[in-house]
Amino acid sequence: MIYDNLGEGALDYFPCRYGKSKLTFRGPRRRLDGRYYAVLGGTEAYGKFVARPFANLAEEISGTKVVNLGNMNAGIDVYSGDQTVLDACGGAAATVLQVSGAQNMSNRFYAVHPRRNDRFLRASSLLKTIYREVDFTEFNFTRHLLGRLKDISEDKFVMVEQELKEAWVARMKMLVSRIESPVVLLWLADHSPDDVTSCTAEGSDPLFVDRQMLHEVMPYAAATVEVVIDARAIEDGFAGLVYSEMEAPAARGMLGTVAHERAAEALAPVLDAIG
Repeated sequence: MIYDNLGEGALDYFPCRYGKSKLTFRGPRRRLDGRYYAVLGGTEAYGKFVARPFANLAEEISGTKVVNLGNMNAGIDVYSGDQTVLDACGGAAATVLQVSGAQNMSNRFYAVHPRRNDRFLRASSLLKTIYREVDFTEFNFTRHLLGRLKDISEDKFVMVEQELKEAWVARMKMLVSRIESPVVLLWLADHSPDDVTSCTAEGSDPLFVDRQMLHEVMPYAAATVEVVIDARAIEDGFAGLVYSEMEAPAARGMLGTVAHERAAEALAPVLDAIG
């Protein structure tokens, strides 16, 4: 049994599954028939702490069913290996793909959990050779790992960051190419892809992804929507989040309800024009 309600004040996400997929999605479960749009993405797409995430709001605006296939902490690997999700996207009039960071995917230096992409599994022999002084058994999450590697040696970390960027571009091109419906890339973040400071290990999601990387993927997509949320809008949106007392620290890391409203407003006309 799956439990997502963590106490009084927490949201019930009505967790559900589709077909043979091992992933848990936000419910209620929708029928994958007729005309619909599909949404792929991580925690924001899932709508953690948000009563009405942008998938629901876009449905209300467009009048077309929107199936939320967002998954908590999902990176590219989650969707690339799930045929049920790819089939669902193939039956959609269009698919929204929220841009995720480059840290949560397997690469030449380390492997991540196939369904919980933020979980670090193991370092490769190559990474162990480069960072001989590191005990990799102390890491459980990719962001913790990468922050520590950069602190140890910024010169060595340049190789790691370059690998993540190149792997992200290649994997995104492959994923978008495998989706058999027009894909709309959604940049939803507290910074622009042009912000060179935020597009680093010290920045915020999507980590490491910058404008050049997006440009390399854009020819494979039907459209790109950029929604950048400033600090004031994030603070205003925080007031609308639903969470229990124990979830409060995690809720502070979310973009908030205003971000979902703006994403839905930006996506709906683009989806209707495509689909």
